Amino acid sequence: MKFHGAETRQKALTLLREGTTNAEVARRLNVPRGTLGYWLHMDRARRGECPGRPGAKCPRCDGRPLDHAAYAYLLGLYLGDGHISHYSTHRAPSLMITLDDSWPGVQDEAEAALRAVFPENATCRVRRTGCHNIKVYSKHLLCLFPQHGPGKKHTRRIALEPWQQTIVDEHPWEFVRGLIHSDGCRNINWTTRVVRGERKRYEYPRYWFTNVSDDIRRLYTDTLDRLGVEWKNCTRHGRPYNVSVARRAAVALMDAHVGPKY
Repeated sequence: MKFHGAETRQKALTLLREGTTNAEVARRLNVPRGTLGYWLHMDRARRGECPGRPGAKCPRCDGRPLDHAAYAYLLGLYLGDGHISHYSTHRAPSLMITLDDSWPGVQDEAEAALRAVFPENATCRVRRTGCHNIKVYSKHLLCLFPQHGPGKKHTRRIALEPWQQTIVDEHPWEFVRGLIHSDGCRNINWTTRVVRGERKRYEYPRYWFTNVSDDIRRLYTDTLDRLGVEWKNCTRHGRPYNVSVARRAAVALMDAHVGPKY
């Protein structure tokens, strides 16, 4: 890895502040564009210009319109694979959704939802081994995700605020999709039966949702109940852990509104 000294970094920042493009600065100073982007991001953060734009409005504080469908989906993602972090290097907390690289379409959908819910804030993707963190910075994250708190989600009570429940009731399938895209899957199960003395293999689709939090699983199953989707709990070591949707009619409903990850 090539080390770039403080002098090179300062030259790069001076050019970038003057409006020179990342590509041009990278050509002049022989610095990777990704490194330049990181330097510029950290420089803006130190000067209070990043993340987000000054004066970004909040649906809860300022009455800015909120895309309810995108929020319902994003809420499901957050309850499954999301968390809010506070770092001393930034003036605003970040919402991070960690998604497997096996499903690039889900990553795209997650970033689109972030942009719809936070139209005045920039999003980014951070590569990790086998996955990407889809992120947004905003001073109003706790306004929109009051479930944030110390410790892991399954160690504290998770309940929706009345205004959140209203949005989930308006867009229940988006909420279910977000939960499945984070902590769920659609797979093919199989079994065997003896028919006329011959053992035959049968395959059938099933949806799984796996979460340690009793409260989050209950939010999922309560929504399924309102949608008329049959489900059952499956235990691990004697405790509820997985929620299964396997009945043919229920799977058909899930296929029509959720579908496999992509």
